[in-house]
Order: sequence, then C-alpha cells, then structure tokens
Amino acid sequence: MTVEITTIELPSIESAIALAGAREENLKILSQHTGAKLALRGQELVISGTPQQIERTTAIVRSLQPFWKEGKRISKVDIRTASYAIDTGRLDDLQSMQHQILARTRRGEEIRAKTIRQWQYIQAVRTHDLTFCIGPAGTGKTFLAAVLAVQALLNDEYERIILTRPAVEAGEKLGFLPGDLQAKVDPFLRPLYDALNEFIDPEKIPSLMERGVIEVAPLGYMRGRTLSNAFVIVDEAQNTSPAQMKMLLTRLGFRSRMVVTGDLTQTDLPNNQESGLSVAEKILKSVEGIAFCHFSSSDVVRHPLIERIVAAYEHYENK
Repeated sequence: MTVEITTIELPSIESAIALAGAREENLKILSQHTGAKLALRGQELVISGTPQQIERTTAIVRSLQPFWKEGKRISKVDIRTASYAIDTGRLDDLQSMQHQILARTRRGEEIRAKTIRQWQYIQAVRTHDLTFCIGPAGTGKTFLAAVLAVQALLNDEYERIILTRPAVEAGEKLGFLPGDLQAKVDPFLRPLYDALNEFIDPEKIPSLMERGVIEVAPLGYMRGRTLSNAFVIVDEAQNTSPAQMKMLLTRLGFRSRMVVTGDLTQTDLPNNQESGLSVAEKILKSVEGIAFCHFSSSDVVRHPLIERIVAAYEHYENK
C-alpha cells in the first residue's frame, strides 16, 4: 500500500486552532472519517495515507475553509455535514448554508443551518405555506422554525406569531395543574418560550403577547378560528389525534405559513391511539404545496451524547 504525505498551509495560528479543535479532537474525527493520519505542526496540517484518503481528507478540510479561515469553532457536526455533502454531491448546498446567517441571538451568536437536512428544511419552510418536520429530539425542528418566524415578524412579513402544542404530557391534564390558564399551559409551552427568548428580550414578550403579536396557547384553543397573516408553529404534533390535526390544518388562513414539528418515536397518546402526525403524513404526502422533511440521529445538533442516545434507542426499537 502506497503511503503519501501532503501538507496544507493554514493562514494563522487561530485558523490552525479552529481546525484542530480542543485537544485536537477534530483531527481525530477527520482521521476516523477518512482513514488518513493528521498532525498539526504550527500552521501546517500534515496529512498522510493512501492517495484516496489524502484526497478525501483534503476535500473535507477545504470545504470547512469558511470556518477555520476566520478562526470560527468547528464542531463534529460540521465535519460530518461536510463529509456527507462531498459524498452526495451537495457542495453547493454546503457552501450556501455555511455563508448564510439566519439570525443572531441577543448575545450575538450566529445561527445557521448545521446539517444538509436542516438547510433543506429551512428552504422548504421558505417556499411552502405548510411544512411538516419529523425527527428526533435535538435536531433543531422547533428552534429553526422559531428563528424563521421571528425573522419574518421583524421583516413585517406577518403580523403575528402563533405557537401551539397539544397539552398531552406523561398522562397529565391541564385541569389537574394549579393556577389560572396561563399557569396551566406554561409547562407545556416552555420549549417555545425558550426559543423566543434567544431572540426577543424576555421583558418584552409579555407586552407582545398582550397586543396579540405573539400568541402562545394549547392546541385546543385553535378550534373555530381562522389563522390569517400569521406564522404558525405547531410543536410536539405527534401528540395530536387525527381529528385534532385535521382541525388544526384547516385553520390556516390567507397570508399565513404553518410549520408542524414532531417526533413519532415519542408519542404520549393514551391506549395506543394513532398519532395525527402519522395519519397526516399518509394522507398529505403527495399533496402539492405541502413539504415533508425528515431528520435522523445524524442531524442532532445538541450535546453529542444525545446523538448516541437517539441512535441506541433506534437500534433497540428496530431489533
């Protein structure tokens, strides 16, 4: 077997540190992906291996240049996404998602798509009035929808944001919780509040809610309404019944956009009741104007342990 050596000269120490990662963790990940051996010598990245291993490693490193050139942190997800883009001929998508900043949080952190499927999800939401996103926890389904909703609101594309989810969690019912309606629904809607708080000063949210610019309510309160000129996000849709899902989808009004998210592996419906999300996919998957996006464990962008947990459960359930 022929072993060759090539080097890539990095523009600065900051670039070298960004590419290598903490304790050179990124170099280890690159080695696992390609089979090549990598070593950092100052600003010089040394790659050794077969011609094929070197070619693949070099391609991945070059595709990550927008990050390491500016000294931006590179994660395992970034490396995996670059590798996937190269393998599937989606380098154009990779370059687009790397350069397009969706938003900045109140702390100034840049928000952009982390995986190719996230990028496709964002494009689907932008081009469809109704988008379904199905996948495991930690893949950014609700968070990205909230980012797009807030940006659309700030750009005056819609008059209001409506956030809703079914109040079905581990067998609890709203009537058994203490307090008024707001106190009852807050535990169920907390993930939606968390997403909003990343972009809107929490002190301003009550005022926006009083004026109806932001509405957060359980799914049952959507009945009989027409949701016009609004960006609607439906979270935890796997916990809807088929009748609830039909009711919700037929609420969509003029100049509105709806994003429905859920994880079919985490349904809390009683007595093995069929999920409205699952039924909707069967019925609507071929309907023009509706997009369905699917995430897998490889799209998890939270703590790396979550990806391993999701994969372990998928393996167990598919035995």
